[in-house]
Amino acid sequence: MNSIWAVVPAAGSGSRLGGEIPKQYRQIAGAPLLEHTLRALLRSPDIRGIMVALDPSDRRADGVKSLADERVEKTRGGAERSASVLAALKALADRVTEGDWVLVHDAARPCLDYPSLSALIERARACGEGVILAEPVSDTLKRVDGESTIAATVDRSALWRAQTPQLFPFDQLHQALDACLVDGVNITDEAMAVEWAGGRVHVLAGPSSNIKITVEADLAFAELLLRQQNREGA
Repeated sequence: MNSIWAVVPAAGSGSRLGGEIPKQYRQIAGAPLLEHTLRALLRSPDIRGIMVALDPSDRRADGVKSLADERVEKTRGGAERSASVLAALKALADRVTEGDWVLVHDAARPCLDYPSLSALIERARACGEGVILAEPVSDTLKRVDGESTIAATVDRSALWRAQTPQLFPFDQLHQALDACLVDGVNITDEAMAVEWAGGRVHVLAGPSSNIKITVEADLAFAELLLRQQNREGA
């Protein structure tokens, strides 16, 4: 593993959360959500640079201080997450060398702690293949039919809830996303693209605190987590 580049897709509107402001710019713990996300990545000396994919028409990004960091760059994002990630990879392509890796992290996961990020990088170095943070499913899962009736209880023993960051060899992810775009494959995360292209992806247990902001209640929970991390220096 040579250099590690980070990609943060942040061009979405966050429609499920609601409100007039895209969720990546909502204020929590004294700063925009995207600011906390970038700070979490900038803590790592292993990350050479960060490419953030933004909606070019949204001027709210001007209020995110970490976007001015010398390791952070911006590029034009797409309408879908996969398009934003691919745009960021293409923006980085001219400086990537053989053996470089790329780490993709959700803009809406501001509570990533440094030990988890470091452990992910170390696991990828050890195995030489893609690795993602994930959490074992603890809830009882039900499969429901079209009439909202339980059809079966699903065995959860082998099920994990995917998180980010997700870390892959740069060329592997770039080629996988390109192939998915050409074949019209709808992907929901980068691991899915690599899986579809025939690559192996490992999971590393991530903390339950590494939440993705989706609904309003998540903002209050994330603020508590961030304030606790700041006190502990995580």
